[in-house]
Amino acid sequence: MKQKKHPFGKVLMILTLIFFYLPIVYMIVFSFNEGKSLTHFTGFSLRWYAHMLESKDMMSALSTTFSVAILATFISTVVGTIAAIGLSKSKKIIRQLMEQVNNLPMMNPEIVTAIGFMLLFITFRIEKGYVTMLLAHIAFCIPYVMLSVMPKIRSLDPNLADAAMDLGCTPWKALIKVIVPQITPGIISGSLIAFTMSVDDFIISYFVTGGGVKNLSIMVYTMSKRVNPSINAISTLVVVIITIALILINVAPVLAAKRRQKDVIQKHSRIFSVAAAACILVVLVCVVRFSTKSGDRPFEGQTLHIYNWGEYTGENIISAFEEETGAKVVMDNFDSNEQMYIKVANQESYDLLVPSDYMIQRLIQEDLLQKLDHSKLDCLDLLSENVKGLPYDPKNEYSIPYFWGTAGIVYDKTKVDIQDLEEQGFGIFLNEKYKGDIYLYDSERDSFMMALKELGYSMNTENEAEIQEAYNWLVKCVQTMEPEIVTDEIIDNMAQGRKALGLIYSGDATYVISENENMGYYLPETGTNLWSDAMVIPKNAKNPELAHAYINFATNYEGAYDNSSYVGYTSANQEVLEDLYGEGGDYEGIDSYIPRTGNEFDEVFEYNEETKKLMGDLWSRVKIAASNAN
Repeated sequence: MKQKKHPFGKVLMILTLIFFYLPIVYMIVFSFNEGKSLTHFTGFSLRWYAHMLESKDMMSALSTTFSVAILATFISTVVGTIAAIGLSKSKKIIRQLMEQVNNLPMMNPEIVTAIGFMLLFITFRIEKGYVTMLLAHIAFCIPYVMLSVMPKIRSLDPNLADAAMDLGCTPWKALIKVIVPQITPGIISGSLIAFTMSVDDFIISYFVTGGGVKNLSIMVYTMSKRVNPSINAISTLVVVIITIALILINVAPVLAAKRRQKDVIQKHSRIFSVAAAACILVVLVCVVRFSTKSGDRPFEGQTLHIYNWGEYTGENIISAFEEETGAKVVMDNFDSNEQMYIKVANQESYDLLVPSDYMIQRLIQEDLLQKLDHSKLDCLDLLSENVKGLPYDPKNEYSIPYFWGTAGIVYDKTKVDIQDLEEQGFGIFLNEKYKGDIYLYDSERDSFMMALKELGYSMNTENEAEIQEAYNWLVKCVQTMEPEIVTDEIIDNMAQGRKALGLIYSGDATYVISENENMGYYLPETGTNLWSDAMVIPKNAKNPELAHAYINFATNYEGAYDNSSYVGYTSANQEVLEDLYGEGGDYEGIDSYIPRTGNEFDEVFEYNEETKKLMGDLWSRVKIAASNAN
């Protein structure tokens, strides 16, 4: 009897495919976007592919990703296959025990595995970098290979190897000629899973790497701090590479059959051609490598280790510094001051850090920084007077400013009445006219600053009653105004005018305004956070002299201009600041680029551990209240 077809099944299958592949198509389309927006297509362009190819960091991450994945796949496939075959010949109790042990890494949360690897490498004082990442990838890939191979082995006749050896095979030949061909589908399946897991991994890689070694997942994570459409370009490239690999895997058997039909001469000719090409390539690499003139570069062969915020460095400054000094720069990235502090407190060695004001104060108090040698610095006279001698380092003994700015309100001029802002300041976040149309920034420090300033208190208050009042103010805000609590998503969302207003850093507001002329930036007269990020040298720095050289380079006109023009945050170099804001500058007339000075209520954050913990706990409760309200 002919079965009736169910069209619902086909529709469901089509919808499932659309669900999986539409985001990939969306990403590919926006990789050709002319503008910086990740959500608004402004025209066709290859600029982000050009930017990707010019970026040494991106190409290095791409190379690391696939070299680690290929090596980890090959090694884990060999080890996993041999281990699975060995287990099949073991006693039942041992086999069952090992199968359970093999399942543990797959069942464990990745964060647990990642921390375990990190502690292992720290305990044995193994320097984290490419090798530790490769070892970790091999370790977590082996169980997947074994899981794929073992069912195939169980399906074999247990006497197959013995029969082969009875017919004259050695144990090795029996393994290679008889067993392996029978379990090849399982081996291929396991190797593909291992390759996919390695390319995709972020959490374990993030915890076991160091020395500036990044794979693509870590690179994309650090790039997410700022809007960077090159993410789309490099992700599209990965999709293309994987697609080509899949095509080759399917076409390879056909090509192999054809190759077997060719004569020996053609085969030898190909081998000779490949060998000749390889020799030529080696010669060219050697010529380029050894013909590079070192000149009088003072730091030839030395390495500078920098720990900086993600997407906080210009496009050309690193390569220009390397060219001028002959040194190699290795840059790791962090996404919070607290994350940076943990590594520094645990004595991980960096030559240069770029923390924020209050964190610099903490590092000084805990004797984790060394004083700068001002005789080696020629940049102090280049700095804006408004960013020198700040409370956390009054004599600039430990720090040289990098970027500075404020935290204020970004608003849509077509939705927000400027009079409301002028009359209410941060109180506008309680104005029900804008209910459901506001962003709060997911940071206890900045959110409590806003509440405390609106209530007329210092943002550095240690008075628990005042902090409690600020907490009540924030709870009222989330319960009545239905805000969306975000982090860096606010940048692109406000550039597209998705909400009426939100709390934002001035540098991010500069980008938003440059992308959308309907956006504005307002600083309440009740005061705000005047923040500063600065370059400091840790106590355990291995190359402080080179660190001083980089501080000079990053603060002079060319380096500071490259940094500020690319990132959008306000330069500490006075001349760069004026040029970028002035006529013809990248941020001409955008007021958020020039931090406010002279307001008696503006403050710099000071470090207080007890207050920080209290605000952190209360901010968690605010977010719980927000989720309950929604």
